[in-house]
Amino acid sequence: QVQLVESGGGLVQAGGSLRLSCTASGSTFSNNAFGWHRQAPGKQREWVAGITRGGSTNYADSVKGRFTISRDNAKNTVYLQMNSLKPEDTAVYFCNTHQYGSTYWGQGTQVTVSS
Repeated sequence: QVQLVESGGGLVQAGGSLRLSCTASGSTFSNNAFGWHRQAPGKQREWVAGITRGGSTNYADSVKGRFTISRDNAKNTVYLQMNSLKPEDTAVYFCNTHQYGSTYWGQGTQVTVSS
């Protein structure tokens, strides 16, 4: 059973930065790709960024150039560095991974950006 635990969310002013962490247990971490998603109030969950097991990254257009996803296989942790935050980045942020045909999600961490 894979467990994902996100942390690092909080309240920040527009233009500020936060770094989210997603720590995995019970997974073959180094063999897994991971993604970050977010869900704002009243909106559908949307994909934000992804990282392959080889370290290749992709980003949604809305965060490209501001967010950076990375991984530390020794710590079983995936990060999302968020810079130049905007009020529209306010959401609950989730990480996820797929393993043996199942999809796993963390409980989410709240990010609130004030204007």
